[in-house]
Amino acid sequence: MKTIVWLLVAALAAVAAGLAIGATAISPAEIGGALLDPDSPHAPIVRQIRLPRVALAFLVGGGLGVAGAVLQALVRNPLADPYLLGISGGAGLAAVLAMALGLAGPVAVPAAAFAGALLAVLLVYRLSTVAGRPLDPRVLVLAGVVVSTFTGALMTAVLTLSAAETLRNAFLWLLGGFSAASWPAVAVFLGYAAVPLVLLIGSSRTLDLLSLGEEPAQSLGLDAPRARRLVYLSASLLTAASVAVSGVVGFVGLIAPHAMRWLLGPVHRRLLPAVFLASGSFLVLADAAARSVVRPVELPVGVVTALVGVPLFAVLLHRSLR
Repeated sequence: MKTIVWLLVAALAAVAAGLAIGATAISPAEIGGALLDPDSPHAPIVRQIRLPRVALAFLVGGGLGVAGAVLQALVRNPLADPYLLGISGGAGLAAVLAMALGLAGPVAVPAAAFAGALLAVLLVYRLSTVAGRPLDPRVLVLAGVVVSTFTGALMTAVLTLSAAETLRNAFLWLLGGFSAASWPAVAVFLGYAAVPLVLLIGSSRTLDLLSLGEEPAQSLGLDAPRARRLVYLSASLLTAASVAVSGVVGFVGLIAPHAMRWLLGPVHRRLLPAVFLASGSFLVLADAAARSVVRPVELPVGVVTALVGVPLFAVLLHRSLR
């Protein structure tokens, strides 16, 4: 309980930092005035630009963290992350195709990315079924690698044949970011992600049993194949929603689950809410750094998460192995 309280405090601090940092620095008092008074001089910046951006970054970060923790339980691999199963490859290929066809926009690209991610999910599932071991952890990982490699090759071919402007926009999208964040984007994400997120957080006991392995879970009364399908589909939908509105943002779904599991243990009833708060706070701070480190140029947030995530993950991995 104490850890959750501290995580809530950290989340509020991260949100405050995300609202304050930008091309125009805004003090906490001015932020409060802008939120309370629509006629405040800073109200348009805070209400229409920074607040939806911070909200979207927090929700996407929390969703990726929960998806990472869930997939680690599903495949029983602590190195699993939301992009392990080919989801990002399918989303990236569909988004790049949409841009190359001139369909770029606040609705077309996220919709195409979401559809591409779902197709990748179905293809991975189909490959595991053809192998005769549907949703077997090892087969899922191998199928995900195959799908990621295939979509990556197609993506490279499309980018090679695209115009320079399309190439630049595609690379920026693939590296992730929230520069196009808006309240409609927040609504789109919630529309895609609310149901799978609630299902996963409500499946804590199922995840505890699945992390033990299929035979122990079956012996404890769990319908393991059905549970695996539900968890796999929910985590995939949650990841697809995140990729659709933010592009590919790596390491978020890998770092927080490791850190929170090290602090709180493997029980998912406590783990998943903590991961949601920690991952959301991490991505909000990463986005704030991305738009302020080399101002006025804005870095892709995926660059910041990788630069921070690699050494942090190395430390966490070292501690967990010890």
